[in-house]
Order: sequence, then structure tokens, then C-alpha cells
Amino acid sequence: MGCFEEVTQEGPETNQYNDERSICLHAFSDLSHVPPATFIYLLKDYYVYGTNKATSKFKILLQLVRAALHNAPQPGPFTYAVQCMYIVPLLGKTYSEGFSHMLTSSLKHLKSVESVRKDFLEAKHLAAQLALDILDTVVPHENRILVKLLETFEIELRDMAHALYGSELDDDLVKAREHIRHYVKCFMESESNAIAVALITRFSIQCCDESFLIKLIESNQLEIAEECATFMGKEMICLVIQKYLDMKMLKNANKLVKEHDLTEKFPDVSFLYKESLVKKLAEKGCWDIAEVRAKKETKLMEYLVYLAMEAGYMEKVDELCQRYSLQGYADSLVPEKVFCGSDYLDLKKLSAEEIVWVDEINGLYNATSYIEACKIIGMDCEWRPNFEKNSKPNKVSIIQIASDKIAFIFDLIKLYEDEPKVLDSCFRRIMCSSNILKLGYDIQCDLHQLTQSYGELECFQSYEMLLDVQKLFKGVTGGLSGLSKEILGLSLNKARRNSNWEQRPLSQNQKEYAALDAVVLVHIFHEHIQRQPQFGVSEGCKAEWKSHVLTVSCRFPECKAVRVSQCVSRSRVRQGD
Repeated sequence: MGCFEEVTQEGPETNQYNDERSICLHAFSDLSHVPPATFIYLLKDYYVYGTNKATSKFKILLQLVRAALHNAPQPGPFTYAVQCMYIVPLLGKTYSEGFSHMLTSSLKHLKSVESVRKDFLEAKHLAAQLALDILDTVVPHENRILVKLLETFEIELRDMAHALYGSELDDDLVKAREHIRHYVKCFMESESNAIAVALITRFSIQCCDESFLIKLIESNQLEIAEECATFMGKEMICLVIQKYLDMKMLKNANKLVKEHDLTEKFPDVSFLYKESLVKKLAEKGCWDIAEVRAKKETKLMEYLVYLAMEAGYMEKVDELCQRYSLQGYADSLVPEKVFCGSDYLDLKKLSAEEIVWVDEINGLYNATSYIEACKIIGMDCEWRPNFEKNSKPNKVSIIQIASDKIAFIFDLIKLYEDEPKVLDSCFRRIMCSSNILKLGYDIQCDLHQLTQSYGELECFQSYEMLLDVQKLFKGVTGGLSGLSKEILGLSLNKARRNSNWEQRPLSQNQKEYAALDAVVLVHIFHEHIQRQPQFGVSEGCKAEWKSHVLTVSCRFPECKAVRVSQCVSRSRVRQGD
């Protein structure tokens, strides 16, 4: 009682109805005289009249059913549950799978109860018959419920033979296995592979081969393929591992090698997997984590040095060589052959003229005056990464604001400590100006981080004329680097993305990296405009990008953004844009 609120009108009829309901609910305290049909009806009644969300109602009912099956159902809880599962499909698909799952899950807690052991053994025969009825579609349960039924009642081939032929003699076991093989082949033909493999492994049905395993892997049904291969033996497990290696699925291959103690057969898999993991981390700019994962293994550390050199991250090369005495290895590499700078975009290729570091008041005033005279600027910011799980992100360290020629890098940490009021005033002139189009990439992330870092400053609470350039190129993948490759022909070197942005002074390479992220936005935008067929003919190209321009206010707990266009009023607010 009291699991769900009742949605009823107050009045005499209602009180009578609730009294009757209360009497029905008492049935759950003693199931000795409650038939399965009544029990299932009460479950449905509870579910229908409950006002909680579906997941909450299911959890409450699961507890209720679990408790009820301890309360003397006749002839016993396992037999009673199977009888209920015959009835549940009559409720329709809305309830059938959920209630059946509820019943089988509740029985797990009763298996260790010695007093119901006899009922469990007797119920196995009834459960086997139900399984056959499901296979014959006499009782319409989902395949997943059939699998749970087989697992919960630990149904074996002899149970199926008893249900089919009334005995467990050897000849009947052979006939039962052949009978089940027929179902397996039907499932394989219809590509219901999960239930097919469940029957194969449970009843030792020999009817799948190498081609079936490969088909499972190529259709990304990896768990099923591994389960089937384990049943088929070590030779098939090796086949799956080799297939994983051919498909560069090193994590999956390494897992199987460990699980089945096949290191002698595949001695290089562990190292190849670690190597691929280090490479992925390096590509994401997570050099510190990559270093930890290398765990001081010389070959992996050498590979990390190679990756840093390949990315042109020479300060990281020097750092690793010094820490792990790898200078000899680094000297054996030819940097010019490892790293090809022409593969990436840089400031020179964009004809950018200057990077200006701003960390004092005069520089702040001068930069603000220059930026106010610009029509279009690119913006980005950086902060020192924090790799501890569930930890608070670090403060934004720098913000980059650039035209197509000059990039200003503002030392926010120092400016905020020295001149917070001047910083606030100057940045408000930039951020709140409706005359400057401010470009960013995934700009909401940066705005959120700025608000979290410097929430006391008004300049990071409101913005005018913001444009997230990724909105203009929704089909392009690979982040800003991928967008640069698509529009300008060269990608960005993101090796320093997660470097220490709080160190002072920043290295020249860090400054160039930071500046490029802002400058490239302006060039991408100009290139996009020039590609528009209406350019110089009508206002059409303006309208195309202008519809994505936002006015953003972060004064409230949830950041609100206003989309601005020629036909949409500034008063319309959109959440999370």
C-alpha cells in the first residue's frame, strides 16, 4: 500500500473504491489463496494507477513482487511464477516483457532458500514446457524473456527432453537436441543471432562455423561472437582474435588474449594495444596521461617521444628525453623526416603579422582600442587541464582575441589579480558591442568556463553578436582542426591542446598555437562568405550566417541565448544555444 498515489476525485464513491483497492492490496501479504491471474491483474492495476515515472514504478513493483513471492504462493514460488508467465502475454506488449522480467528477476533471490528447493526442481519441467511453447510461438514472449527463463530455471537438455518426450533417456536426449537444432537454424536464417547463440551454448548444438563467427563480428555483434567462439573452442577464439587484429580492434583482441591465456600464441597483442592507447591519448593532446599509461616501459616511452616529434611538440620531446634518459633515441631520429610542418596550418600561411601578449593595463587599453575598430574577430580561451575524475576544472588562464592579422593573448589570471575593474570595463566594451561580430568554435563551452572562472565580472555575463562557426558546417567532423582542413585545405596541429596554460612565460609554440585558434576562425568565416553564390549580388549570404548570430546572457543559473535574424525578434530566447 502507498506505493503509488491514486488519481481520483474526492467523494463517497471514491472512498468506497479506495477501500476495495486496499482489500485487494492486502492480497500481496498472503498469496496462498491468490491465483496467478489475480496476481497479474493486481500488478497491472498497480502499474496503471501509479503516478510515478515508468522506471520508478517498475522498481517499486519489483520490490513488491520479490516480497510477495516469499508469501506462500501455491504450490510454490517457482511454479507460481511460470504460471504467471503463461498469463502475462494476455496483457499485451506494453506489460508482457516488463512483468516477465520482473518475475524472473525476483526468483533469483529465492534460489538459496532451502524450503523451496523442491518446488524449483519441479518447476523446471513446467519452465521447459513454457520455453518450447515460446519457441513454437504458442505463448508470445520476446526472445530476451526466453533467454532469461532458460537462465533462471537452469534448464538443461534433459529438461527439454522430458518436456518433449516424457523421459530423459539417451535416445530422447539426441532427439531433443535435434529438435532444438531446428529452432537454432531458423533463428540464424532470420538473423536472430542472440537467441541462436544462447540455444547453441546452453544445449551444445553443433551447427555454426567460421563464417558465422565472421558474420557476427562484421555486424558488430561482438559479445555474441565471443560467446559462440568460447563454446566452439580455442581454435575459434584464436580466429576471433586474429579477425580483431585485422580490423585494428586491439582492445577487444587484448581482452580475449588475457581471458583465455593466449599470450604465447599472440605475444605482441598487449604491446600493440598499449601502443594504440598511447597514440590515441597523444592525438587528443593528453600527453601527461599518455606518459602515465606508458608506465616507464622503454619502448612505449620511445614511441611517445616519436609521437611528440611527429606532432612538432619539441618541448615535450626534450622533457621526456630528460626525464627518461632517451636523448640517444631522440638523436637517432631525423626531426625533418618525422615532422613535416607543411602538413599543418600555421600563422605564416595565414599571413598573420603579430602576436601581442597582454598582461598589464596599458597593453589592455591598447588592445581594446584596436579590437573595437574591428568588424570581425575570432575568440578562444585555454585553461590548464585537470585529469582527475569528478574534479573541478581549473580557471581559464588566457583568452585569445584576433583579427585576420593580429592576435592578442590576454593573461586573464594576472589581469584579474592586478586590475579586475579595468579588465571588466575593457572586456564589456568588446563583448557587449553590437558592432563587432565575435566568432568562436563550440563557443558555449568557453562561455560556461569563463562564467565559472570569473563569475564576479560582468563582462563574462552578457555577449552581443556571437557566432559559433560550427553551426555553419554541421556535416564537418574533427573539430576546429577538421573544419580548417575542409575549408582552408590544412588541419591544425592540436598537440599542445592540453599543455600547462598556467606556466609563465608561455613558450613561443604555446603562444602560436593559442593565437592560431583565434585567427583561423576569421579566415574560415571569410572563406565561407566568399564561397556563397549570392556574394556581392544580394543580402542572401548575409541572412544565411546572420540567422546563427546570438545574443547571450549568463546572468541566470542556465545560460540563455537569443537568436538574432532579420525575421526573428531579439526577444525570443533559446536555451543552451
